[in-house]
Parts: sequence; structure tokens; C-alpha cells
Amino acid sequence: MKHRIAYRNLPQLFLKARERLMSHFRPILNHFGVTEQQWRILRLLDEYGQLEPRELCDMCQILSSSMAGVLARMEEVGLICRNRVADDRRRILVQLAPSGDQLIREIAPLIDLQYLHIEQAFGKPVIDDLLNAFEGFIAAEPDVVLHVALSTRPAAFSASKGDQNKQEAGNQAQSASGRKASRK
Repeated sequence: MKHRIAYRNLPQLFLKARERLMSHFRPILNHFGVTEQQWRILRLLDEYGQLEPRELCDMCQILSSSMAGVLARMEEVGLICRNRVADDRRRILVQLAPSGDQLIREIAPLIDLQYLHIEQAFGKPVIDDLLNAFEGFIAAEPDVVLHVALSTRPAAFSASKGDQNKQEAGNQAQSASGRKASRK
């Protein structure tokens, strides 16, 4: 079968590599009853001390709608503390609670040992090359890569039939409200 796209599926490879890598750490997290999302948050709070929820969203790659629930559950079980900033009550800082700090102390040696096992299996130069490549890719300015110019697509390809019906209903409602406004 002829491939229509010449390049390999890099995002798919990243996902597969992530899953393969996490398969080495998941048993540790499961043993301690910690989800992957919770671990990402705990690890960053251990590294940075305290962060705002929006910073955690960006650094952990967790949507803010999900982050609110994850932080609430972590606070309920005593892993984190959330405190308002004294001079700006709109801002909240998240930090490790004592039990979260204790959990990190228990998990950290196992995580480090697992990294050592991975390093021994693949070699330190391979791991260092991967880290450098990922860090370089992430650090690159977004405008370094040109974006393909997109033309408008035919409606048949732009949305599912259900979405088209919703869009048509929305257009009808909008034109109806426009007619009402013009009568006034």
C-alpha cells in the first residue's frame, strides 16, 4: 500500500515512547496510590517549592479544567496545600503538604533507581541525547517552524454531520436575532 505522507508519524512515536517509558515508572506510582497527573504535580512542587495552578497546568501539560479537580483531591488527602497570595487575593500558590513531602521522600529513591536501570539498559549517551533533543525541541521558538498555509475546505470535510446541523441551527438563530435587532 502506498503511503500518502512521506514522513514518519513523529507525534505517534512520542506517544509510544512516553508509554514505554512510563511502563517502567507506573508500578512505583501504583504501589503508592499516586496517579501520573498527581506525580507530575508532586515532582514539580518538590523541584520548585510552590507554583500557581496556571504554571502547573503549563508545566504538567494538564488542562485547567482537569487541574482544578486533581488539586482538590490532592488537598483532600493532604498531599498539597493551597494558599492565597497575601498582596493579591486572586492568586493561589500550591505547595507540598508535609505528607506530600514525605511521599516524595519515599518514592524518590525508587524513581532514581528506575532511571538508573533505564540508563544501564540504553546507555547514558543515548539518554543524554534524548534529553538534549527534547529540551532543544521544546525550547525552540514557535515561529522557527513555518506553518502550512491553509485554504478553506469544503463543508463536507470540515465537520461531522451533527456538527454541521448544530452550526446551521446556530446560523439560523444568529440571523433570526439579527432580524430582531434590525426591527428595533
